Formats: sequence, C-alpha cells, structure tokens
Amino acid sequence: MSDLRAAPAHRFTPRDVVAGVSVALVAIPQSLAYAELAGMPGVHGLYAVALPLVAAAFFASSPYLQTGPVATTALLTLGALVPLAAPGSASYVGLAALLALVVGVVRVLIGMTRTGWVSYLMSRPVLEGFMSGAALLIVASQVPSALGMTGGGRGVLAGAGWALSHPGEWSLAAALLCGATVAIIVLGRRVDRRVPGVLVAALGGLAFSVWMGYDGPTVGAIEAGLPPFSVDLPWGRLPSLILPGAVIALVGFAEAASISRTFASENREDWDANREFVSQGVANLAAGLTGGFPVGGSFGRSAVNRLSGATSRWSGLVTGVAVLAFLPAAGFLAPLPKAVLAGIVMAAAGSLFRPGSLIAVTRVSRPQALVGWSTLFLTLALAPHVEHAVLIGILVAGAVHLWRELKPAVASRREGETLVLEPQGVLWFGSAPAVDDEILAALAREPGVTRLVVHCAGLGRIDLTGAYALAEMLDKLRDAGLTVEVTHVPPHARNVATAAGLQPPGTA
Repeated sequence: MSDLRAAPAHRFTPRDVVAGVSVALVAIPQSLAYAELAGMPGVHGLYAVALPLVAAAFFASSPYLQTGPVATTALLTLGALVPLAAPGSASYVGLAALLALVVGVVRVLIGMTRTGWVSYLMSRPVLEGFMSGAALLIVASQVPSALGMTGGGRGVLAGAGWALSHPGEWSLAAALLCGATVAIIVLGRRVDRRVPGVLVAALGGLAFSVWMGYDGPTVGAIEAGLPPFSVDLPWGRLPSLILPGAVIALVGFAEAASISRTFASENREDWDANREFVSQGVANLAAGLTGGFPVGGSFGRSAVNRLSGATSRWSGLVTGVAVLAFLPAAGFLAPLPKAVLAGIVMAAAGSLFRPGSLIAVTRVSRPQALVGWSTLFLTLALAPHVEHAVLIGILVAGAVHLWRELKPAVASRREGETLVLEPQGVLWFGSAPAVDDEILAALAREPGVTRLVVHCAGLGRIDLTGAYALAEMLDKLRDAGLTVEVTHVPPHARNVATAAGLQPPGTA
C-alpha cells in the first residue's frame, strides 16, 4: 500500500523549469478559452491554473500531469450552473467556486479512503459516448463566437442553430481568425506536440486585433492582480451542487487517469490512482478558494510538459508560479478576439470526438454499443444538464451488465449416453433460475441420456445461493434416475460448492 504522503522518486531539475514555463505559455490563452466555455469571465480561467497547479504538485503521483481548466469539465460546469445563475454574473462566479470545492472534497475523500476504483464505474462505452457527445456540444457552443456573434442565451444547440441560420450577421474576419486558429493548432500538433500552436494562434490573433483594428467581440478588460482568496460563497446553494460535483469529480478524473496511466505504462513506472485523486482534489479546493472553477488533467498540456523535458511533479508548480507572475500583466490580452478563443476550444474538442470507437464497439457487442450510443444521444438531448446523461449512461451500462449476468450461456454436447453441460458466466441467485431452465431444456432435447456431467470451469464466480439452487436441481434429477456429476469447479469456489453439496469434500 503506497503512502499518500510519500514523494515520487523523480527529482527536480532545471529541465522542469523549461517544461513548466513552456506549458504556462500554452495554458494562459487556453485557460481564457475554457473559462469562456464554462460561462466564466476570462481571468477566472487564469485563477484556475495558478494556485491549483501549485497545490497539486505537492501530492501528484504522475511527474507529467498538468492540472487546470479542460474542455469536458468546463462543459459540465456550464451545465451544472446555467439553471442556477446567469453565466458571467457574480452569483455564477460564486457558484462555480463552490462547485470546485465540492469536486475537491469528493476527490480528496476518494483518494484518502483508497476507493479510487469508483472511477471505473464509468464503462468505456459510457465514457466514449459522453466524450463524443460533449465534443459536439463544445463545438456547437463556440459557433456564435467563431462567427463574431453572441449566443443570446438560447442554449448550446439552439444558439448554434440560430447563428448558422443568420448568415447576414456573420463576421468574415472572425470566421477567418477561428479557422486560422484551428489550422495552426492542429497542424502544429501533427508536426510535433512541442509546437506551441495555441500560443502562436493567440499571439497572431492579438497582433491582428491591435494592428488591424478588429471590431468584433474580444476578451475585454481583465482585472489584473493575484487570485482573490475568499470563503464568502453561496453556501445555501450547496445541496444543488452535490450531485453535479460528484459527477464532475468522476468524469473529470477519467482524463487525468488516462493520461497518468498512459505515461506510466510508456515509462514502465508505478502510478497511484488514489494519490492522484488527492492531488486533483487539492487542486480543486485551491481553485474554489481563489476564484476558479472545477479543474482536471489536460492531455495536451501534459504531453507538452513531458515532451519539453519535465522530470518531476515540480514542473507543474513551475507552471503555476509562471501564471501567477503573469497575472498582474494579464490586461494586455484584452484585445484578443473571442473568435481565437473559440478556435482554441474547437481544436481541443476535435480530439474528444471519437465515433470510430463507438463503431468498433458496435461490431463487437451490440449491448455495449447501445450503452455508448445512448449516452451520446442523451448528452445532446439533455444539454445543458449533461451530467444527467452520464448518470443515465451508468445506469444503462449497469442494466446491460445485469441482464447479461441473469442469462448465462450453457453449452451442451452429447457423448454416448452422457450429456455434458458447460455453464459460462456467473452463477448467483439471480442467474440460478436461468441455469436450471437451460439444464431442463438440454435434457428435453436429449431424452435418451442416462448420465449428466456439469462442467463448471467456465463459471467465473459461484455464490452460495446459486450453488444451493443448482444442487437442489441436480438432486431432483438424481431422484428421477439420472447419474449426475459436477466437475472442474474453479478453485476459488470449491468451499462454496462443498458447503452447498454440489460435490464431496476434497473433490477437484
């Protein structure tokens, strides 16, 4: 059992400074963009990077993971808060900070109680379906800004539809800026992950705005200065934030876990999910106390961190300190066009849209495909309450799993006057009646057999109630004149099988 207080073996080196500063240059414009997606004033995106990264560094397990605003968490934040307050308002900002505290507490509790396994409650089809649906919503949310318009509070999909249906109000300059931003980021990423496409696009958009007198929507005035520390939050609204906070805590951790696990596998290193839960939780607590909003692990920034030569978790601290140092001068970003921020968000969302994964699942398992596709469509249909889509997806996945566990397969073959049955799956109180039915059906198809062999090697688990139910069925068959034998009971289930009378003590 690893100690949550123990530091990873990686040591701080000058390369961590280079990597940390490199990530900061990307994180600054990206955080402004994700703040817009979350419905927050841009400066709060910077608050969500600075001290959260510093706090996370003291607990992190992965030497490369970079924490801060990310697209999916920003979208979930928007969905949770839109019904409660107007985006960008003081009330909304306070609710976002309180939501970050909820996320932080949930993650710290999960990590400290060593229950990081709860992150696996989201099956792969649920995660893939949600991510693809979220990607479509994220892109849709940026369409008005990409065209130099405002959404007008119509909702994500309705706002995008309204913007696309009013070409007379489009801004060519805004569309070109957004398209150029996406192209620069995507092409830069293909050339090398270390190419700071986000930074290049942001600086280019800023220069264009200043030199060409861009008159479209811009970031606007940014309140320069260090993050404000405050516990004066709308605590009375806490009950309405617990469920979305718990969902964000789990869904948002999925990306961080994937990043950390991937890098640890490539480097053949250990990685502790519980420790990372604590790290991500502490980062959210810091965000909530300093005017931020829920944060998570960023794959793009973590990849830049690693490729830039990071050797320890302290590279994240360097990034946080660099953003803190930049905050007093953040006002110079005021002319940055929102179309550029829209392009940054769209480029990030593109990597989340993976319909190919769902198509691959469809070819392998239709029940699991149902889980994935239903989660995708529910994410779109229930927007902005996308957290509800995640919960329903988890329930559907559980229902599919239960349905499959209730109907174990039973293969059969005849060998002379012997009928051999091979049940597959799990024998428990829920599946025992189905196993009984399959046995009777197989015997009905082979009326001439005098001996029955139940080969149990294919049973992954046998619980006591299921074992008793099977034993009762086999006793009735013996009373009917059949010779019955139970073989190949898995080692882990032999005590249960013996206790239920399925086989004599000591039988293999």
